[in-house]
Amino acid sequence: MNLALFDFDGTITTREMMRPFIEFAASPRRIVWGGALLAPLLLGYKLGWVSPNFMRRCAVHAGLRGLPEEQAFALGADFARTELPGVLREQALERIRWHKAQGDRIVVVSGALDVYLSHWCREHGLEWLCSRLESQGGRLTGRYRGEQCVNAEKSRRVAEAYDLASYPQIYAYGDTPEDRHLLQLAHHRYYRWQPVA
Repeated sequence: MNLALFDFDGTITTREMMRPFIEFAASPRRIVWGGALLAPLLLGYKLGWVSPNFMRRCAVHAGLRGLPEEQAFALGADFARTELPGVLREQALERIRWHKAQGDRIVVVSGALDVYLSHWCREHGLEWLCSRLESQGGRLTGRYRGEQCVNAEKSRRVAEAYDLASYPQIYAYGDTPEDRHLLQLAHHRYYRWQPVA
């Protein structure tokens, strides 16, 4: 059995899905308020002055803070069922099917949020390591539980969860510089679906 590690946003999907989920889950009033609050940060992000990590933290806080955790996971299930099928790359699904046919262990390693990614992975029979949302008293705090699953955190989580030396071959698939640490774990690396050394 080999190990196959897949990024989600931009690799399995055609685009990043956190913002669409927040817009799906948040009330119209919160979307307007949060959009106004985040507008200067978004400009800074586009100009390269604001890091993706900070932008994501602010978006989660503005969009999801106070939402009941049970409702967040229910919305995530709806989102996974109704929105994600329209943005999946057929190439990615074919590669997942190929790994399944080989009997490989397949893990999605992503900065995507657990409230929707867990549903999608469970539906497709995949394991997952991803960014998790913190809750207190049954409501989301607007913060992450632990670190965002991006950059070096991806490889750290994989090494913590799996005995990498026990797999004859490791495959990894990513599409942004945030995936470089994940790709470094693998014997077979694919960046934007092109093999890399």
